[in-house]
Amino acid sequence: MSTVAPEKAKNSGLVPKVDLKKADFQSDQEVRWCPGCGDYAILSAVQQTFAELGLPRENHLIVSGIGCSSRFPYYMNTFGFHTIHGRAPAVATGAKLANPNLTVWVVTGDGDALSIGGNHLLHALRRNVDLKILLFNNRIYGLTKGQYSPTSEYGKVTKSTPYGSLDQPVNPISLALAAEATFVARTADIYIPHMKDMLTRAALHKGSVFIEILQNCVIFNDGAFKEVTDRAQRDDQQVMLEHGKPLVFGKGQNRGLRLKGMDLEVVPLGKDQTPEANNVLVYDETLESQTLAYMLSRLDHPVPMGIFRAVNRPTLNERTYAQIEAERKRKGPGDLSKLLRKGEVWTVN
Repeated sequence: MSTVAPEKAKNSGLVPKVDLKKADFQSDQEVRWCPGCGDYAILSAVQQTFAELGLPRENHLIVSGIGCSSRFPYYMNTFGFHTIHGRAPAVATGAKLANPNLTVWVVTGDGDALSIGGNHLLHALRRNVDLKILLFNNRIYGLTKGQYSPTSEYGKVTKSTPYGSLDQPVNPISLALAAEATFVARTADIYIPHMKDMLTRAALHKGSVFIEILQNCVIFNDGAFKEVTDRAQRDDQQVMLEHGKPLVFGKGQNRGLRLKGMDLEVVPLGKDQTPEANNVLVYDETLESQTLAYMLSRLDHPVPMGIFRAVNRPTLNERTYAQIEAERKRKGPGDLSKLLRKGEVWTVN
């Protein structure tokens, strides 16, 4: 399940500098998630990836909100902020603008990011802030013991929806694409090599990164994504998005995706049939247009896994510092004292 990185992703300037191991990123805190929780696998993958990136520990900042996933900063031997519900993107934006040399990661859940934090997430993505946002999606509120979340499916019976949810669920990938995120991907907690590929590509990307990680909550929503994680059926239920390769899937790569009018359809591929002969789409993650990526994000069968979009645009950091420098050249160095006393002033007796 490896992914092919296009040339644009190889020249980001992120060069390994320090010889580190996974243990270097393990903190002295006891990891306290439920036994069998998918968060353990994600934590391990992040620690391994950080070690392989070779950046000093002090170059990383982990920012989280509220929820099971938001304990993450305690378990990483890096800088970290455990902030308030839904506000992690806002705090992370301030940290990145104040210190552009930090690699800033936001760890959040489907409740934290898409309910109370939806507005902050939307604007961090559209502004192309250079943040790496990891959304752990288990389709449930785990920390508060099993209420339905913004990604819970229609009709979901939970403690807060005893007769079934009446809400249309949020599609995290569709939302990120609509918000103009420049890097959008999906992986799952059990796919460690694939997850590490996604994390590495995220670290190399300059701009707003959004990765949905399908994560199993064994206590309150076990098997939420079994169609793409169960060994017996996952090959027939998912399609891997690999740059420059045809969109084929199935145990024998016997099905493909092609356009039919304004939609995607599954086409069977016989033994002597090639993807080209059946107009199976060849995937391109670097398309500026989001049309194909959005169409893929709406698929329930097969479920797309991998990178939906990876495009280059100036980041908010770059634009902000360029604007400051332009104004300095035009007006000269600023004077905070003069600024505070400019215009009308009042003397309070």
